[in-house]
Amino acid sequence: MIVWLAQNIGTIIILMGLIAIVAAIVYVLIKDKKQGKSTCGGNCAHCKMCTACKGAKNGENKCKKTT
Repeated sequence: MIVWLAQNIGTIIILMGLIAIVAAIVYVLIKDKKQGKSTCGGNCAHCKMCTACKGAKNGENKCKKTT
C-alpha cells in the first residue's frame, strides 16, 4: 500500500487540488444563490430566456429586446 502511494503521490496531490477547486466553486455558487445574486451575464437584451428572470417573475420586464 505504501509503495502504491509513493508511486502515485503526484497524481493524488493534483486530484486533491482539483477536488478543492471544484468544491470552492460549488460553495461560491450556492452562497450567491442564497443571497439572490444572478449567475447570468446580465445582458437581458440578448438573452433568449429573459422572461424567465427573477425580475420578470415579479412583474418587471427587464427585457429590452427590439423585435
